[in-house]
Amino acid sequence: MKKIAIATDSGMVAQHFGRCPNYTIFELDGEKISNKQEIPNPGHSTGYIPKYLHEQNVNVIISGGMGRRAVDLFNQFNIEPIVGIVGTIDNCIKEILNGTLRGGESLCNPGGGKDYGIPKEDAGQFGHDHHHHHHN
Repeated sequence: MKKIAIATDSGMVAQHFGRCPNYTIFELDGEKISNKQEIPNPGHSTGYIPKYLHEQNVNVIISGGMGRRAVDLFNQFNIEPIVGIVGTIDNCIKEILNGTLRGGESLCNPGGGKDYGIPKEDAGQFGHDHHHHHHN
């Protein structure tokens, strides 16, 4: 059995796991979903959410996107991040049940390619030691 959390914003998969109002959490047992509930985002810092979801025994977090640091934090708590998901929560759950859910690139940073970028407004918090400059 797996416990899955989906970053939720008004019934849609939220584009950023840390800034969504709610998380939809449910248990997946084969092809059955149980104990589905929506819990409010506990707020706090980015680093708190992986710990919080880990305490809820969550195994998978689904979101439109997240920064590399968040991915690392979830991995530390043995939570698998699936990013690049868009659409309604219901459709997302349907795809999970059908086994057709496919994670894509993080949508936080368009054009970021394989590098899970952190959105501009977050970049200052994390003190990156490398900077990319593009000259045309």
